[in-house]
Amino acid sequence: MNSDTHPYAEALVAWYLENARDLPWRGTSDPYRIWVSEVMLQQTRVATVIPFYHRFLARFPSLRALADADLDDVLAAWAGLGYYRRARALHAGARSLAPGFEMPDTVAGLLGVPGIGPYTAGAIASMAYGLDAPIVDGNVIRVLCRQFGLHGDPYAAPLKAELWALSEQLLPAGQASDFNQGLMELGALLCTPRGPRCHVCPVADTCVARAEGLEEELPQRRVRGPRKVLRLAVAIVRSPSGGVLVRRRPADGLFGGMWEFPSAPMTSEEWASGGLGEQLGLEGRKWASGPVVVRQLTHRELVLVPGICQVRDLAVASSRKFVDATTLGSMGMPAAFRALAVELGLR
Repeated sequence: MNSDTHPYAEALVAWYLENARDLPWRGTSDPYRIWVSEVMLQQTRVATVIPFYHRFLARFPSLRALADADLDDVLAAWAGLGYYRRARALHAGARSLAPGFEMPDTVAGLLGVPGIGPYTAGAIASMAYGLDAPIVDGNVIRVLCRQFGLHGDPYAAPLKAELWALSEQLLPAGQASDFNQGLMELGALLCTPRGPRCHVCPVADTCVARAEGLEEELPQRRVRGPRKVLRLAVAIVRSPSGGVLVRRRPADGLFGGMWEFPSAPMTSEEWASGGLGEQLGLEGRKWASGPVVVRQLTHRELVLVPGICQVRDLAVASSRKFVDATTLGSMGMPAAFRALAVELGLR
């Protein structure tokens, strides 16, 4: 490192080079693979991401392969990873790079790709191209707030701007990739949200939070309300041939653009067969109850309450169709609905 390198950056990079985990997206300078990994890692644990990362790249090994794919295939490959807006944005971003299908090699160019924000642009620029580009994500926020004793809401404009400026100021010239990954690795392995391992931290001696006993208080956390419960009535409509009705959800909102068993919010403890049946053109049909499925999403609890009926004929449209139950596992269907299919024996 040069003589102008901040001692904090020097200690962090040295620790990272000695302790970095062997992860499948490290050791590559391919901007497409780095992009995929960074999008998958947003709000998702590394252990969860790894198998999805391998399967996704086996199916879409290049930027062109992803751009040429149907969105349904992309969502199917993403199913189970959650936050499906990420998959739609990744697909849209890949398509926006036609006809050459080459990733931009500057931060400004990367920011022009739909779905790529400042953090992802900095990550790709530093790890793929070796540019001196800073990053700020959840791990970086926690590490820097503790190290420098920063108080306030890190997602509010004043402190957020300070964190970006600090990340850039600390950046060692020519070693942005190792430094940025070191910040994230420190946050993932040692400077964790609860029970940080300060006794083995390479920068504990200069950490303000540790000196002041504020390791658990910084960064300051937003006060969240109680977890909301979303109850959905779910129509399991079977045809005499064994098919099951699915429809595509609206592009915006929860599970946007994915396939589901037709559903509607419930307004009471009773199954809302009336309104949903009318919506499907199945007024007055007899519905049998099925097993309730509960899933914990990030900010809410999802409760699926199924009703089952058999029909001889039903008008279909581009947004809905009957499919063979054995194909449900390969469709772009949210994990909660796939779990319901398993509970109902639809395989």
